[in-house]
This record gives sequence, structure tokens and C-alpha cells, in this order.
Amino acid sequence: MITVRPTVASQHSPDQLWLEGHHAYKTGQLQQASQRWQQAAQLYSQQQQSTETALSLSYLALSYQELGQWQQAEKTIQRSLQLIEENETPAPVIAQVLNTYGSIQLALGQPEAALNTWQEATAVYQQIDDQVGALGSRLNQAQAMQTLGFYRRAKTLLDDLIESVEQQSDRQLKATALRSLGSVLQVTGSLEQSQQLLERSLAITQSLEQPNETVKTLLALANTLRAQQKSEEALQIYEQIMPLADQEADRMTAQLNLLSLLVELDQWPSARTIMADLSQQLPNLEPSRAAIYKRVNFVESALKFNRDKSSAISAVSMHHLADLLAEGAHQAQTLNDSRAESLALGELGQLYITTQQWDNARQVTQTAIKLAKSSHAKDIGYRWQWQLGKIYHQQHKEQRAISTYSEAIDTLSTVRADLLATNSELQFSIREKVEPLYRELVSLLLKPGNDDQASIKQARNLIEDLQLVELENYFRSACIEGQEEQIDQIDPQAAVVYPIILPDRLEVILALPNQTLSHYETPVPQAELEKTLDKFFIAFNPALPDRRRLDFSKQLYDWLIRPEEPELAQNGIKTLVFVLDGKLRNIPMAALHDGEKYLIENYGVALTPGLDLMGPHFDKSKPLEALILGVSESRQGFSPLPGVKEEVSKISSKLDQSRIYLDQDFTKKAFEDQVQTNRYPILHLATHGQFSSNLANTFLLAWDQTISLRDFDTLLKNRRLQTQNPIELMVLSACQTAEGDDRATLGLAGMAIKSGARSTLATLWSVNDESTVELINAFYNALGTSSEPATKAEALRQAQVALIKNKNYAHPFYWASFVLIGNWLA
Repeated sequence: MITVRPTVASQHSPDQLWLEGHHAYKTGQLQQASQRWQQAAQLYSQQQQSTETALSLSYLALSYQELGQWQQAEKTIQRSLQLIEENETPAPVIAQVLNTYGSIQLALGQPEAALNTWQEATAVYQQIDDQVGALGSRLNQAQAMQTLGFYRRAKTLLDDLIESVEQQSDRQLKATALRSLGSVLQVTGSLEQSQQLLERSLAITQSLEQPNETVKTLLALANTLRAQQKSEEALQIYEQIMPLADQEADRMTAQLNLLSLLVELDQWPSARTIMADLSQQLPNLEPSRAAIYKRVNFVESALKFNRDKSSAISAVSMHHLADLLAEGAHQAQTLNDSRAESLALGELGQLYITTQQWDNARQVTQTAIKLAKSSHAKDIGYRWQWQLGKIYHQQHKEQRAISTYSEAIDTLSTVRADLLATNSELQFSIREKVEPLYRELVSLLLKPGNDDQASIKQARNLIEDLQLVELENYFRSACIEGQEEQIDQIDPQAAVVYPIILPDRLEVILALPNQTLSHYETPVPQAELEKTLDKFFIAFNPALPDRRRLDFSKQLYDWLIRPEEPELAQNGIKTLVFVLDGKLRNIPMAALHDGEKYLIENYGVALTPGLDLMGPHFDKSKPLEALILGVSESRQGFSPLPGVKEEVSKISSKLDQSRIYLDQDFTKKAFEDQVQTNRYPILHLATHGQFSSNLANTFLLAWDQTISLRDFDTLLKNRRLQTQNPIELMVLSACQTAEGDDRATLGLAGMAIKSGARSTLATLWSVNDESTVELINAFYNALGTSSEPATKAEALRQAQVALIKNKNYAHPFYWASFVLIGNWLA
């Protein structure tokens, strides 16, 4: 922040008022800050000091933005911009005003405009050789790029910043810059790189003996380690901070983060000790937004602590927690901070829910919603709408509950991109703060015996939307677009099956061509279902008894398929398209067993993350022409794949035309060049690869290096955007989901979507080389040898059935791993 040096010591001088505003802002007293800066701007204007007026107005706009007063913020920053345009203004002030303007634009949902404004600010900072200012505005640019989904540009910019920081001779500036970069990389999901930069920043601040800077870096490092699930390392650093921190705010932040992590790890005795200490400190904090947030943070941890029956103790009374929040709400009122007041009252509503004081919970939650709306705080407003829906449900007001839940989802949809791409006081956690919202509303809509089409359709759309949310969260950007098509318009012989995992039951929605939607339930609790799925997955090991696997297979068949058998037969269904939920994504549906046959022996099977994510449908099949790339030898620690050469030889003989890049010819550069220049409709990749719930750990192996999913996205972008020459089929014949990762199939779906391929054939686990050659060969044979080529789903079905009939490969381990994602037709 640029500091205007006061020239007059008078209490009522504009310089003094400006400094008072600066102090109030830094201590979280936003209303007081805005009052001081408004007074300073008026006095500067009366004295015809245009530069100081413009600067004061830009800070005033910033305080309005923090308070959620968007109209005043935009109006004030426009006045500041007008002043610097009409008067000769020093470059540092111009840059500062532009920086503020970009911040307001981004908050108003104008990331492209914000990016342009921050680029202007950067240019000004560079002209005056203000390295700190330039760094800040370029970090802001990376944030805007991330929000827009420009991953590659954001990464390139951050890499450039890292390179320029490396050349920085001022060690103190270098340490600060490394910490800033590390914090941004943590937000964008580059956790390992974030850790590396923060550790280097820490080494510099420690060598310079700067305890305050060291503490700030340690806090950032602990947060990154926690995000990496390196819990023990994070705990040690939080504990290390407390005796080092001179500033109470830093020490208490470390304590609160430590408490939250201890509760998460069920370390109750240590959590209880810290909780007791914090409960004594919090009431003594001076009123500020930061102090109110600390109260809320503490109560969130305390409620989680008290809800766990295994703790068998209550560290802090509910009455004390209520007093903390009530006083926090009162302080927020005094500070005229509607956002902070909403946060305190919303959490108070949660406390009342815990104590089953439903009327009190409803009243304070409704007030919290109004305050969130008035301050444009949609990122917390959706939480209180969701909370109110829960309250209505408990009070048996089902229609009000459904309506309020729906409002919460509508609110969330407007801020999803910001929550995914940028940091906020309330960290975006899909499992805790989004996914249950969708499932609870679906549970309300699909009540037993409810055949209302509007309700079932809304539930179906919610599940499709949740699939999109999970993928957006995976990519950390709301950048996936699709085109919804009705099932009967795609394939009149296909049914779409939506299994939905709810806490108390398994629901299945069935969509048949030209039919109304139907649903049925199985009263199996989520914990029991997921336990069965885990055991079933393990049972695919061919060394284990067949009977054990078949028992699980039949059980799942009874839950998912048996109730709909008559409708499938009556409607002449040949293909089942599954939109799988949760851990069901790890299970090959083809291997479900009805007691006599596997599902794949009766139906073609395909997967999709949602019909609206499939992309456009094409009626005409393309010639069998393929770009084939493979690695057969051991590379970069991966085992050899000797079957790749035979696989490539056999499939190329069945194709009309092919171009092959094997082993040392399959470099990342060759892949990029060939994808851009060749228009073959099939892309066949016979190489090691891994799908992971961590974007950074999803990759394909080329001869010279790995190709990350973001690299993959960039390399295939041009083909994906083409309507004339899309990739019709992508085959990934030697990839696998990451072991022990129950959301690894997000990486598989992500690769399928980001390739732009109409259809993707991939494997859930690494399979036998010889059986892979047989299956892939049979698949291509079915696609192209007959006068009427089979659909992709039918080709895969025929290939899998061929292996079932081969006594050497009849076990599902050899054939069930192959799944078809996306368009299942020709």
C-alpha cells in the first residue's frame, strides 16, 4: 500500500485522517476506515489536491468493496479514475488506483476487464521500477486468468514471476515475493511448488533474523502442508509458530488453525487444551472484522468437537459459544460490517440447530441471509439458505425446505467460479460445503412413492450438475461447457441409469426413450454400500475366490439393475449408459452379475459424467484412420509394456490408414506436432498413465517426459474446438486409476472431457499385456470389419464377451477394467 506522508500534524488534517483510515483498515475496522478516507478525500478536494483526492478515493472504494457496498465502491473508483485522467498524476498513484479498480472488477464478476486493468497497472509499476507493485499486480493477473480458466497462461505467468524473483538481489524483497508466489500457488493447486517456494522464503527470513516475517511464512507453509494432507508436519509448524509470534493476531491464527486440524484428526486431548485457552482470549480482542472471523472459526471447531461422541467431553459450554457469536454480531453492527454480522449470526443459527432450538435457529438464519444479500456476500449466503432449508425440513415444512434448498443452489452457481479459482475466508471444500447440499435436496425430492415428474427431473438435473461441480472443482475453474440432449434423440435403444448415493439409501433414476422418468430406492445406508463397493473392488484380484466376487456382483446387480429389468426388456433396450456417483465410479458395471450372466453379456455398457457434458452428437461415422503412439520399453521408473508392439501391429493392420510413433519417436513434441497437423479421427495411446483425484498426478507417459492433464488440455485444444475434425475416439490402453484414491476416476473423466474426444476407451486398472492385445484387437475388429460397423458400445461388448469365452481370460480382471466414456454410438 502506498503511504501518503502527512505534512500537517493537526488531528483534523487530511493527511492525519488518511493515516487513521489506513490504521483502521489494517486492523479490520472497515467502517471507521471508510469514514476517515471519505473525510480525507473531501478535505483534499477542498484544497484542490487532485492526486491525494484520487488516492483517498481509491482506498475508500476498497473499503466499500470489503463492506459489500458495491454501488458505492464502483461509483467511488470511477471518480478516482476521472481525477487521474483530468489531472497530471504521479505514476505510483495511477498504478494504485488501477490495482483497486481491477480488484473491484473481479469482485463484480468481470475477470476479463480486471485482467486488462491489472495489465495496465503492471506496465505503470514497471515504468517506475516498483518491483513490489509489479509483483502484486502480476499475481492479480494470474488470479484473473485462473478465474477465466486460462490455466496455461496463469502457469506461464507464475513461472515467469518465479524466474524474475530468482534474479532478485534484495534478499528481503525476494523472501516476500517467494511467500506471495507460494501462497498463490497453494490457491491454484500447485501444492508441491508452493511448498518449495515457501521453504525457500522461510530460509531467507530466518537467515535475516526477521521473526515477524518468519511467522507469516510459517503460517503459509503450514497451510500448504495441510492442503497436501501432510497433517503431522503442519501440526508441528503451527505449534512452532506460537512461541515465535510477537503479534497476537498471528499467534491466535496459528492456534485456531491448529485447533481445526486437531479436531479434524480426532486428537481430542490436545484440542481441548487449546480450546480452553482460546475461549479465554477471544472475548478480549478489540472489535474488528478479523476478530469476528476468529470467533466464528473457533465456534466452528468447537461445534465439531462437541458433536463427536467419542470425545466424551465438552471443552466449552454452548452458552459460552452463543455469547461469543452474539457479541461478535453486535460488534459487526457497531462496525457497520454486514458481511461479518451475517457470518456471526449464521454460525449462531448452526449452534441453535445443534441444541435443537429450531425457532431461534430459523430467526437468526433468516437475518443472516438478508445481511448476506445486502452485502453481496453470496459465498456465505448460499450456506445460510442451505441451513434454513435444513431447519424447514426439521420442522416438516417440506415445500419451503425444497424451495430454500433450490435458492441455495442457485446462489452457489453464481459464485462457483470465484470459489474454485480464488482464495476466500471460507475455504471451498466440495465434500463439506457443496456436495451434501445437492444430496440433501435430491433426498427431499425423491421421497418414496413420489412419482411427480418435475421432482424427479429436478433431482436428475441436480445429479448431472453435481457431476459438473466435481469436475470444475477438479480443474479449479468453472470452464466446462456442454450441450444437453434428450436420450431418445441420441439413441432410442439406450437407457440412462443414475445411481445416487444418499446417507440412508441408494436411489436410482431411470431414463428411457420416450418415457417418463422413474425412480426406485434400496434402503442400504451409505456406509454399508461403500463397504460393499470396497470389498467388491478388491475381489477383482484373480487370486481371490470367485464365489466372494460373484456374491458382491449379484448384490450390486440386485440394487442397481434388477428392479428395472422388466422396463428394459419391454422397451427393447440394448445399451445401458451409467452416470455413476461417488465410489460407484470405481466399479466396472460390465462385471455386475444376475446369477447367470454378466451384465455385458446382455447389454452394451457406457459411462458418461452427464449427458450435457458429452459434447455434440454426430450421426456419420468416420473412416478407421488413427494416430498411434506408444511406449513399450521401461522409461522414467515405469515397467516395460512388451505387448504394446504387438498391439500396435495388430490394430494398424485393421485400420484404413495409420501413423505410428513408438518408443523414442513418441516424444512430447512429436505428440504435439502430430495432433495439430494430423486429422485422423482416432487417437490411440498405448502407454503408462495414471488418473488421480489430484490434477497434478494425472498424466500420460511419453518417451522423454510425462504429459500432464493440463499439457494434454493445451495440446488438444485446437482439435477440441474444431467441429469438422474432432477426435472421434481416444483409446488409452495401459492407464490406471491411482491406487487407494476413491476419486481417481475424476482424472479419467477429466482426460476424456479435455481431449474433446466423442468417445474414450480407457482402463480402470493395469491389466495383463496379452489380454489387452486380444481385447483391443477384437474391439477394432468389431468396429470395422462388417459392412455395418458396430457402435462403439457394441464393439466393446463383443470384445469383452470374446474374452469371457476365452478360458485364459474369462476372469473379469482381464476384461472388466475397460470402460467406454462419452458417446457410445458409431
